[in-house]
Amino acid sequence: MIIRSYEERDLESMIQIWNEVVEEGIAFPQEELLNDITGAEFFASQTYSAVAEDENSHVIYGLYILHPNNVGRCGHICNASYAVSSQKRGQHIGEQLVLDCLDQARKHAFTILQFNAVVESNIHARRLYERLGFIQLGTIPNGFKMKDGHFENICPYYREL
Repeated sequence: MIIRSYEERDLESMIQIWNEVVEEGIAFPQEELLNDITGAEFFASQTYSAVAEDENSHVIYGLYILHPNNVGRCGHICNASYAVSSQKRGQHIGEQLVLDCLDQARKHAFTILQFNAVVESNIHARRLYERLGFIQLGTIPNGFKMKDGHFENICPYYREL
């Protein structure tokens, strides 16, 4: 698996993977699906967008986006989102994406990476972030509306770069 900057030819796969996570309704705050137009605009508008590509088959199995978490005096803090195809989860692609993201965040002069809304029940992501040195800032009760309509706590995390 190689992690690299996305290219226009990757958009169809990226949109499919992104939408899969949105449709699951248990991790991303977005509710609207991307289409060819909104997807191209969305990924182009990020500070950096990357894909996880199988070296042999050239199939895209994951992606991340990196962008400022805020502006001005807080513009040194970035935010990121990660998505891995359900076909390849549990194979450490997410870890590779996060590690590459940390490098890209530094290259883009960010000094802190913050996750605003990690769903408390997303144990796999939380364990990964903690293993990679992220610190949980607390818990926001009922901060995330799950697809089925019930609310779950969210756990903000950060890591200095």
